[in-house]
Amino acid sequence: MLILLSPSKKLDENPDTGQPAGHTQPRLLDDAGKLVSQLKSMAPQELAGLMHLSDRLASLNAARYQHWSLPFTPANARPALFAFRGDVYAGLDADTLSPAALAFAQQHVRILSGLYGVLRPLDLMQAYRLEMGTRLANEYGRDLYAFWGERITAQLNQDLSESGPALVVNLASNEYFRVVKPGILNGRLITPVFRDWSRGQYKVISFFAKKARGLMTRYLIDQRIDSTEGLIGFETAGYAFNPVLTLHPDEPVFTRRQD
Repeated sequence: MLILLSPSKKLDENPDTGQPAGHTQPRLLDDAGKLVSQLKSMAPQELAGLMHLSDRLASLNAARYQHWSLPFTPANARPALFAFRGDVYAGLDADTLSPAALAFAQQHVRILSGLYGVLRPLDLMQAYRLEMGTRLANEYGRDLYAFWGERITAQLNQDLSESGPALVVNLASNEYFRVVKPGILNGRLITPVFRDWSRGQYKVISFFAKKARGLMTRYLIDQRIDSTEGLIGFETAGYAFNPVLTLHPDEPVFTRRQD
């Protein structure tokens, strides 16, 4: 089983905090290097236009790309699961994972990335900003979906062959999951949906849904879940499986009503 997550814009760039024992290298670093070479040649103003950034953020990310260099070490990079600090990762709370849970996550969690393709939790990464939907023209086409082609799906298939049951739990955003090719993915795809009660009905509320994806990831890690039966047992922070609203078994709906 694999659990797919999106990265986050919010990052912890301090290599001296929260470093777990052991680390690995991203498997698609050669591809990342090609993108970085292209991005290094762009002025901050070009990055601002490409990524719709403020001048401050454009300058920050231009500097990040100028300083991007190999090899990655604990002195200049952070493990991916501890670098991302957005809403999903607040729900996951990686800093409190036990060593055994982190080992399970390393085998079963994959983070889709515009720059790195796909990351394992302990893969070292240097800070960046490159959303998967960025229309960065490249040697393969007009955007990052064209750049990555089938390579990310091929890497996921390799990982599925080593991870137990052929099940993929998609907890990534639509923007990031779009880079995956379901037609050639060697596993059953499950996409949980999280809805909160609001104004008389259950709705997907982005902020809460993001955190719920992290909460479910933490549940799957802690309980060592590797089946759909285990997945629908998720009951955290008031969420529970809702069979009435679940119209397809591959899109289980979890609802929460806070009165």
